[in-house]
Amino acid sequence: MLGRTAVAVTLASAALVSNPGAAAADPSPAQARAKLVKLNEQADQVVERYNQATETYRNAKKKYDVLNTELGRKAAQADTLRKDLATVAVSDYQLGPFTGWGRFVGQGDPESILSGMASLEQIAQARAAKVRAFEATTKDLRDRRDQAKGVLREADTARDKVRGEKTKVDKLVGEQTKLLRRLGAFQTGDPNSPGIQYTGPASGNAREALQFAFAQVGKPYRYGGTGPNSFDCSGLTQAAWRTAGVELPRTTWTQWSWGAGRRVPLDALQPGDLLFSKGLGHMGMYAGGGKMVHAPQTGDVIKVVDLDDYWRNRLLGAIRP
Repeated sequence: MLGRTAVAVTLASAALVSNPGAAAADPSPAQARAKLVKLNEQADQVVERYNQATETYRNAKKKYDVLNTELGRKAAQADTLRKDLATVAVSDYQLGPFTGWGRFVGQGDPESILSGMASLEQIAQARAAKVRAFEATTKDLRDRRDQAKGVLREADTARDKVRGEKTKVDKLVGEQTKLLRRLGAFQTGDPNSPGIQYTGPASGNAREALQFAFAQVGKPYRYGGTGPNSFDCSGLTQAAWRTAGVELPRTTWTQWSWGAGRRVPLDALQPGDLLFSKGLGHMGMYAGGGKMVHAPQTGDVIKVVDLDDYWRNRLLGAIRP
């Protein structure tokens, strides 16, 4: 989210004072702030829908790839069994399915006859087993093919949704960028920023996660970003906690759902806790000392901010990984 707009508003005010003629063309500070807030709220929600659609597509595509690989193996098995059955069929056609009966009967030796009959029975059973194996494999092949087709349709639907959400995000990002540049408040960030050192009170894996997050300070926000040169809000928290040995889901919504049994009161925060905004459009990580580290929004950089009344009024809840 674009978050605090005090800088943008200040710059807008300065521009209006230094260039009175621009007042008619440029929005007033109040108008600029209202528009930015509205754009931020819209972008927060749309970006999260885009991230969720992207994850749905990736998961569906991964599932399809696994099924498709199994499909290939089953097809190879079916082909091998088909060749075996073809060989048996050719043999039966050329020699007859009961070749050898006359030879056994002609011997007149009951033991030889019984032994020969047992051998033929074994051959018949082996052939029947091949037929059953072929039928079972081809049925499984058909089932897996149908399953793979269904999953592929699911992935295609998810991909189409991603495209639709991306179009919406790109439009909002364009509006945000245009307005921020007009106000002189657009920050490109440094993809190679060394960040800052974390010196807060966190310990254990929470400290590891915060050390990572603070090392990203100054890098640009980019929607859909998961590092290493740019991040969005949930991409930053996921990457930070991964370095501490905790695998979080990808999006704000799924991280909030993942932490259903790990929620903590906002008046009992500890460093490393995940903070979620109302509407689940944005999130950050509590750093201790009344501060939060987060990846704000388009035109801004990863930063550490005070959890003042502005932020606290926007928070929905917190999770302790």
